[in-house]
Amino acid sequence: MNSKTFVYATYIRATPERLWQALTEAAFTERYWGVRLDSDWTKGSPLVWTQAGVTVADPEQVVLVADPPRQLAYTWHTFTPRWAASVGLGEDVRARIAAERRSSVTFAVEPRNEQVKLTVTHDFDPGGVVHGMCSEGWPTVLSSLKTFLETGEPLPAP
Repeated sequence: MNSKTFVYATYIRATPERLWQALTEAAFTERYWGVRLDSDWTKGSPLVWTQAGVTVADPEQVVLVADPPRQLAYTWHTFTPRWAASVGLGEDVRARIAAERRSSVTFAVEPRNEQVKLTVTHDFDPGGVVHGMCSEGWPTVLSSLKTFLETGEPLPAP
């Protein structure tokens, strides 16, 4: 087996265009996720990840698919020492996850009458620990996204 996969689907009362905006506009991602994502959102473009005051840019951190407002995919961020320190990860854990094959995440958006179905698929290195870390994090992020789009306010930070 070449990967582990996390799949999560949710239904959100929003338009596909509004969901796309929430997935791609840095001011939105920062509000419900705590992560600022900066890109021009075209295939092959760099993706700059800012979290906890640390900005991570890497030539392998790129947009893989951009088909507004239906599908978005990108490679996951690079695990730098500064990033790890800013989120409270020890160097031993950071080195372990940095050695894994880079993962990628895909967001599929399907209109469903007055709502959209969002399916998130994140593929991981089969022998790694990033799968477990992200699998615990995604439900919180996606619940906050749903709440943000439906109420105007994200969930409080845990």
